[in-house]
Amino acid sequence: MSSEVKLVVLITTQPGRGQDQIAAFEKLAPLVRKEEGCIEYELYPVAEQADQFVLLERWASKSALEAHAASAHMAAASKLNPAFRAGPATVLHLGSSVAV
Repeated sequence: MSSEVKLVVLITTQPGRGQDQIAAFEKLAPLVRKEEGCIEYELYPVAEQADQFVLLERWASKSALEAHAASAHMAAASKLNPAFRAGPATVLHLGSSVAV
């Protein structure tokens, strides 16, 4: 059983503020990707929805994710996000993949 943690984060920005989300991510991503336990940290725009994004995160363990959440750069980002986001992000914790 893997201890890896997978998240899908749904983000909606205020109308016309999608570029602000992209700029914030471009500053934050290099810091996050250097964190111990970060496997994946990628932002994707939703096709034909300029103000909607999906952030995919993979962490080696729950403790790595908890350290990420407590980091100074995430605290700083949390203070800036309300300036351009329409509301809080929706965080979906994924379970194990289904064998088919």
